[in-house]
Amino acid sequence: MQSSFTVRIGELWYNFLAMNVKKFVKPNIYSLKAYQAKEIPCRVKLDANESPYGFADGYRVLKSVETNRYPDPEAKTLKRLLAKELGIRPVNILQGNGSDELIYCLITAFGGPVLYPVPTFSMYGIIAQALGEKGIGISLEADFDLDGNSMAVAIRREKPKIIFLSSPNNPTGNCFSSEKMLQIIASTSSKSLVIVDEAYQPFASEKGFLPLLGDYGNLVIMRTLSKIGLAGLRVGFLIASEEIIEQVNKVRLPFNLNALSQAVAAEVMTHKAQLRQHIRAIVREREKLFAALSNIEGVDPYPSEANFILFRVEDAERIYEGLLGEGVLVRHMKGVVEGCLRVTIGTPEENRIFLKALKVVVRNDRKRVK
Repeated sequence: MQSSFTVRIGELWYNFLAMNVKKFVKPNIYSLKAYQAKEIPCRVKLDANESPYGFADGYRVLKSVETNRYPDPEAKTLKRLLAKELGIRPVNILQGNGSDELIYCLITAFGGPVLYPVPTFSMYGIIAQALGEKGIGISLEADFDLDGNSMAVAIRREKPKIIFLSSPNNPTGNCFSSEKMLQIIASTSSKSLVIVDEAYQPFASEKGFLPLLGDYGNLVIMRTLSKIGLAGLRVGFLIASEEIIEQVNKVRLPFNLNALSQAVAAEVMTHKAQLRQHIRAIVREREKLFAALSNIEGVDPYPSEANFILFRVEDAERIYEGLLGEGVLVRHMKGVVEGCLRVTIGTPEENRIFLKALKVVVRNDRKRVK
């Protein structure tokens, strides 16, 4: 048994560390605000840009997974299927535990400063700060497109090692001007890596930048399977030149993509018809939902090429709380796009429940104001 003296010493040491933790933590980490992925009880969950459709049939492959063995460190089978689907070579693909890990690896390998438009995916800035690199956010124009002049000025002044461009962009939903993106890629060809994050590309009318990969040595494309029904697996991947993949692979942790995720993702990739059917269903529902939102007085939706819609309301806080009171969870964009909420495209039934609740909440709010 431990003596009371030993226990007391332990308590004192714990209290000392708790009181003085700031002295031990890196300043960039102490000042960092952690990303909050909250689980809020609700009847209809439309806040996280997840697909409403899963792939239950894929889970039968789990019986063949050897859980006592480490996974394939190179995810060869999955990369071969992805390469065939995309028309590229497996050596041009690097697997990641979701896009977040790949962002970590990119910044770790190439450093900063790291430049990106705002608002955009928050992890670019969070991970840059966590790694002690300078993050530079450049405001979008009023229509949420890139501000080409401001970006050009910042690139000349800050000399970023990495530029992130998410298109379609989260949380605005729009694709950036291809001309402006190409100008940035071309003008930084010998200075910066340009990461085009195409997480939402499957829902867009545009084909994305993959066909241009061979034309620009500094172009890197980032994609994920999370938005198309596999969010629980955490499977992301980079597409780039073999030379870039080789360097990023040096800082990738071994066995980063577990055997279960590899097996299910590979199974899904062999059943692409179901995958495409789900994507088409989400796009159809997105167009219906946009039209319905446009017809609600006091609601102003923004056009979207993603699996969500950003919309402006007269009092975002009250509408958000009102929807939550009706059992519907959306994303409150306070501090990101003021006065706006973001709703993920759900199933037809989920969208119907959301619209019904929104109409009630907006009507009650307008009555209160009057």
